[in-house]
Amino acid sequence: MSRPSDLSHLNRLYEMFSKQILEDYFAFLRFKSISSEPEFSSQVNDCAIWLKQYLEESCFQVELWEGDGFPVVFGRNMQAGPDKPTVLLYGHYDVQPVDPLELWTSPPFEPVQKGDVVFARGAQDNKGQTMYVIAALRAMAAEPGGLPVNVKICLDGEEESGSFNLKQQLKAKQGDLSADYMAIVDLGMFDENHPTVSLGVRGMSAITVVVTGSDTDLHSGVHGGIVYNPNHALVEILASLRDKSGRITVPGFYDEVTELSEDIRSRLWSGIDAATYEQVFGARATGGEKAYPLTESASTRPTLEINGIAGGYAGDGFKTVIPAKAVAKISCRLVPNQDPDRIRQLLIDYIRELTPDGVTVDFPAPVKGGKPVRSNPDSKIVKAVVQAYGEISGVQAGYHLEGGSVPIIADMLDTTGAELVMMGWGLIGDNMHAPNESFSLQRMQKGFITIARMLEIMGGDTAAET
Repeated sequence: MSRPSDLSHLNRLYEMFSKQILEDYFAFLRFKSISSEPEFSSQVNDCAIWLKQYLEESCFQVELWEGDGFPVVFGRNMQAGPDKPTVLLYGHYDVQPVDPLELWTSPPFEPVQKGDVVFARGAQDNKGQTMYVIAALRAMAAEPGGLPVNVKICLDGEEESGSFNLKQQLKAKQGDLSADYMAIVDLGMFDENHPTVSLGVRGMSAITVVVTGSDTDLHSGVHGGIVYNPNHALVEILASLRDKSGRITVPGFYDEVTELSEDIRSRLWSGIDAATYEQVFGARATGGEKAYPLTESASTRPTLEINGIAGGYAGDGFKTVIPAKAVAKISCRLVPNQDPDRIRQLLIDYIRELTPDGVTVDFPAPVKGGKPVRSNPDSKIVKAVVQAYGEISGVQAGYHLEGGSVPIIADMLDTTGAELVMMGWGLIGDNMHAPNESFSLQRMQKGFITIARMLEIMGGDTAAET
């Protein structure tokens, strides 16, 4: 059990800036910075300019890294000097689309506060978490002595659509991005009362499958029983990709997968149970490999999911056709040692093998995958965040592994050479990527204090060790 630390100085610092933080947070949320939809391009660019000005007013030297996509906002404050470590903070300012709009209870880009909770697109992912980072940096930079370590910050404008510009910039900007430590502040935890630091994210590989049977839709009365219906073919293929135990049947899929070490397993928080999961999401936790518990299925095991299926007519009434084409979107979440390109090719080869005579199969527009990442629980920055969480909450913070993917992390690690921590105060009930996304102001304050305390510890203040 950790003993609560005297964080009164950081709480006072937050309270001094709290009104301005809320105003800035709402201004940040109003930008319709949807990077995946061209109609919002000017809003994404305007958001980048707003962030540049915010950081410049916070004693940072700031650049906009322009490229084929949206700008990367990069800032640095190296006033702590060469005897202090350099910490690189990563977040993103772009957001997901808002569809289905009719399910929002308030306009997604007009933030609404209800009690302690703010509702808006990006409220948590990742504008809320980015807000407490930049607010903490501004507040600490204004204090006597300034920031306790050298700080660099990289804010991505395309995380939700592939981070293409940042990826293109990495080689040329390697010197700018070099750091001793890196914090990815774009994650969360299962339970606010049991804070956990993420020790890893899964990688991802994805494909589009197009099954074609004819040049045009055909009358099902005239042609039924003659041609091979692409919908039938696609359903048969998809049904063959997993067996009844939930195990993925693609040959070679598990070749590089290793079981979780007992050391890591013993450090992980047990996570959400099946009953709580069903209560929160209205869905039963029965979809993973039946040989593994929910906690491991959700984070430490690879997956194969069908994200979408289209073919023929599914509107009101009937249109009795045999469709010319059927389409499916498939994504795989990957664990350490699995290579996204290899998994993609194994999946393509197996689907070709399963394709029945009478239809053809194609795989257009390959999606660039992302490698899985794990961090070292004994790293100084991981320990610093665990200590900060413990001091804030008064309980011993733990660890977890993320089920999702942040593909840019592996590329950033290769570029920076930094030791990594993945962190954040997001919760599963925040409706990330969904209507009515939210974030609490209590967690805004906790995030602010976590960042500030982590930087203090990294700078040498190790009082109240956990």
